[in-house]
Parts: sequence; C-alpha cells; structure tokens
Amino acid sequence: MSDLHQSNRRLWDEWSDDFQAIWRSDTDEGELPPAPSPFAADAPGGPQPGILESVEGKAYVELGCGGGQGSVGTAELGADPVVGVDFSGEQLRYARQLRDEYGVDAQFVQGDVTDLPLPDDRFDVASSEAAFQMVEDVDRAFAEAHRVLRDGGVFVFSVLHPLHEALDEESGTLEHSYVDEGPREIEIDEAFEETLMVFDRTVADLHNGLVDAGFEVRRLLEHHNHEVEHNEPAESDLPDVLWKVPQSVRFWAVAQ
Repeated sequence: MSDLHQSNRRLWDEWSDDFQAIWRSDTDEGELPPAPSPFAADAPGGPQPGILESVEGKAYVELGCGGGQGSVGTAELGADPVVGVDFSGEQLRYARQLRDEYGVDAQFVQGDVTDLPLPDDRFDVASSEAAFQMVEDVDRAFAEAHRVLRDGGVFVFSVLHPLHEALDEESGTLEHSYVDEGPREIEIDEAFEETLMVFDRTVADLHNGLVDAGFEVRRLLEHHNHEVEHNEPAESDLPDVLWKVPQSVRFWAVAQ
C-alpha cells in the first residue's frame, strides 16, 4: 500500500465522526438517516432497466462503501447477499451501525479496492460512489471490480466530474488543468494531521479504463448538483458556474 493510500486512510479514520455527523444532520429524531442506493428510482440519472431490471435477489458489493449508505439502501431494495468494502475502519463502524438501524442483512469488510479480499466471480452487481478518485492505481481497481463480478455482471461507477473539480466556483474559471490527473491535495480541516489526495481523471480516461478492464460501457451519464436540478438560478445562492457544468459522471458498465 502506497504512502499516499495510507495517508488517505488515516484521514478518513480521523474525519469519519465529523463527516457522518454532517450526513445525519438533517435527520429528525426517530427517523432513519439517508441510505440512498444507486439503483433507486430517484438515483442520479435514474435506473437503467435495459441494463439491470432489478437488484432484488442479486449478489451485490459496494466498493469504497464508506458509511455503508449505498450498501444499506441496496439491501433495502432486496439485494442479497450484500457486502461493503472500505479501507477505513472508522467508516465501517458507522456502516455497521447504519445496517443495524435499518435492520437489513449486510456484511462490511475492511479492504483495499485494488486488492479486494473477495473471491472471483462472486457478485452479480457492483457499485462505487465518489471513491475511486482517491485511488492512485485506478486501472487495478477496475480490474478488481471485473474480477469479482460474474460474466454479465453490472458495475455502476460514479465520481465527481473532473471538469467540476477543475473549476474555481467563485471566479468561474479553471483552477487547474482538466487534463492533469494529479494527485491534488485537499485540506479538509486544518486541525487534521492528514490531507486528502485525489486524482482528477478525464471522462475519456475513466471510460477507456473500464473498457481496458473488460467492461462494456452501456451508459454514460453526467448530472448536475441536486439543488441545480430542482431550483432556478434566481432562487438560489449557488455560484453561477455550478449551473453550467455537471457535478458528477456515472457509468453503467457490463462485465464481458
């Protein structure tokens, strides 16, 4: 494991309490915190029934599961068995708590997405949400996703859009090059010992990496910030540039 990878893991262990507190901050007393699934009807870009009609009864793994929201939400939709993998033990502690709060069946395993502690051809469906931009060797991570999926298995892969990440929101100009993949350093909180290191791959690089790993990309979706999709510019104080660029990019790919 590289020094950069270990630094990111330590950062997430340190940040986890604050991050999950923010995630749960809009949850009223007696209500369950959000657990969105990438396969839900209201997921970004919506479901793709021509690729995957349903996750019910499907073996599912979430790669870089963090606090387990995607795993728990997909278990709620009927996937079985459900496994979440993350490198942060503190994030997994929250994932197990969320699982118990929802009363679903899911297993959470500490591991690296570039070296998954899982057998070959084990799953029908996999997903990863906003995690692979922290992975230095993304080609190896794609290869591992392919390895654990059965032939015809579906991989839904999403990251923050690299163009969105290159923009300075205040000035509306490019803060760094769209074609410079990084690494790029993000200071989460000056009180933390570690900073977050990320890689901003182009959409073409991500697409081609999936293809090279043995996937057929069936859909490529670019979507806006949730507030942008559901509001008018005059009714929001969001920076103007956010109305002009997608926030994230999502691939629906099938293992060949």
